[in-house]
Parts: sequence; C-alpha cells; structure tokens
Amino acid sequence: MAADADRQLGAVVVGSGFGCFTHVRALRGAGFEVRALVGRDPAKTNERARRFGVSRALSSLSDALALPGVDAVTIATPPHTHAALALAALAADKHVICEKPFARNTAEARRLLAAAEAASKVHLLGTEYRFDTGQALMARALREGAVGEPRLATFLLHVPMLADPSADVPDWWADTDQGGGWLGAHGSQVIDQIRFALGEFEAVSASLPHVAERRMTAEDGFVVHFRLRSGVVGTLQSTSGDWGPPLIVTRVTGSQGSVWIEGVGHKVWIADHSGTRRVPVPDELRPAAPDPPPPDALHSAYERMVAHGLDLAPYTRLCQAFRDRILGHPLAADVRPATFADGVAAMCVLDAIRGSAAKGGAWTSIG
Repeated sequence: MAADADRQLGAVVVGSGFGCFTHVRALRGAGFEVRALVGRDPAKTNERARRFGVSRALSSLSDALALPGVDAVTIATPPHTHAALALAALAADKHVICEKPFARNTAEARRLLAAAEAASKVHLLGTEYRFDTGQALMARALREGAVGEPRLATFLLHVPMLADPSADVPDWWADTDQGGGWLGAHGSQVIDQIRFALGEFEAVSASLPHVAERRMTAEDGFVVHFRLRSGVVGTLQSTSGDWGPPLIVTRVTGSQGSVWIEGVGHKVWIADHSGTRRVPVPDELRPAAPDPPPPDALHSAYERMVAHGLDLAPYTRLCQAFRDRILGHPLAADVRPATFADGVAAMCVLDAIRGSAAKGGAWTSIG
C-alpha cells in the first residue's frame, strides 16, 4: 500500500502551446512522467514533443488514453474544446486538470462538474496563481484579519501585449463563441483570486471594451464594478491593448488597514496605525525566479504572451497538490487548489459580466 501511495504517476498533456510551455514542465517538477503530448497539428505536435522531451506525439486523445500507465490528463486547449476533452478523459477513468476559462458558459461548466463527481476522479482547475507567493500571502493576511474587515478592493492590470494590431493571435482567441478574449484569459484568474481571498460574488456591473484596433468579436479589455456577499465592493479593470508600460494594482482596504502586492512579485505589504511593513514569506511559499521556455520555441505574439515563465513555480505547486490528491496524501499547505466546482462558480461570474455588458452595464446578480 505504501509503495502504491508513493508511485510515479503518468500524465498526458493535451495542447502543444501552453501545454508544453507550462503543463509539461510543471508536471515533471511535481514528479509526474509525461507519457504523451496531444495536439491538432501533427507537425507542430511532433516538433514540440521533441523540443520538450516527450516521447510520444499524438493527434488523438483516444490513442493517448489507451497508453499504459496514464493516470491523469491535463487540458490546455481553446475553451470551446474543454468540455469534449474533459468528458472523454473522465469517461476513461482519468484524473483531470482543465485550463481556464473552464467552459463556454455556466451550463457547460455544470455538465463537467457533474461528470467529474460521478466519475469520483480528482478534478482541478488551472488557476495556478492561488499558489503564487504574492497572491497566497495576501489571501492569508486577509484570512488572518490583518486589515480588519475588508471593505474595498482594487484589481488593475494594463499591459501592451496585444496593443499592436499586427500582433498575431489564434483565430479562437479573437472569437467570443469559442471562448476567446481577455475576460476569459485574464479575468478568470482574477475572479478566482477574489473568490479565494475575499469570498463569493453577489452582483456585477460591467463593460467589455475593444481597446486595440483589430478585427475581433472578443474583447481585449474589461471594466467590472463588483459587490461580494460579504459586503466588499471593488473594481476590476484590465486590458491587453495598452501601449504604455504595465500598470498593476492589487490592493484591499479594510476597517483597520490595507494590504497590497507590489507589482506581480512576491512582496506583500500591510499598512495600518502602526506603520507599513512587509509580510514575511514562509518556506512553503518561497518565490522562484521566472523560468520562460527557450525564446526560439515561441512563434507568435500569443505564445509570447502566455510563455513568460512567471507561472511555472505556482503551476508546479498546483501539480504537486494534484499528485497529493490522487495518491491520497495530505496537502502540504493551506492553499486549496481550485476544483471544477470553483470553475462553475467562476463561470457564473463571467456569464453575469457578459450579461451586464450586453445590457449597458446594468447591475446583474450572480446566478
């Protein structure tokens, strides 16, 4: 029994972009053996498998699921493909990590959660930044009452990644019907961060602007005024189409102080009546330097956008939690990984944001 509890698990990665840049490397860092890479384009999948040292490159998930020693599947493909892939993996009795945005809508997300629960398999969402040093420290400080009762939250990110109209993105990313756009790509991460640190959403008022001059049905920015069930109010604002230098604010103000993350790093600060101090970093959340893949492996503006290397360390921690859940080990830290249930909750918020924007910013309750 002990030997089985410590055995090496085998995984299949579906998706030759972010799947290679982050999933393959994070799974290995967590002790998995990556047994196959699955992609739509055989030539690209072969090249990426060779580059990242994966022994098998396949274009069929069914073929990958039939390989011996496969315990888990991770899905890093366009959002409109998540449901079919996750359902196939669960039907084959595999544990699953699925990227965000979890699905195209709440109804589809609920189908996936029901299937995962019926299969009794471990099901996690790819919101790795719960394990980011800065975000985990901030959530812990809030949970411990460091600022008193949280009342006002500000989450702001402007980056120039896609400001240039010539910056190439996949067709799906520009298409709302396929789950593309900046709200799903970045907004889903911030929504999860807010839910993890501050609690559930109650209502939103939103706009989904097109900032950059490019032909696309999906948005490249969002502005959301939100209210949580706890009474916290706040603002989310972000765009990938800002030509200027990055603009980043992550801050919560409470009845007795404020807490914020310095940029996108691991430095978290608290200010209150006694002054301003930095939150110490415990060993289990020690930061790691960004570890991007080789530059010559990146072939588009979109790949450069998702392959910055900041997420590798937190994604490795997510994969470690995945492994521990599968093997029945206790989780090592107080950071709880997001499950498909969290994916459903986040999709409820995303759908409400889109519904509000379609109604000119009308306040919309979360279903």
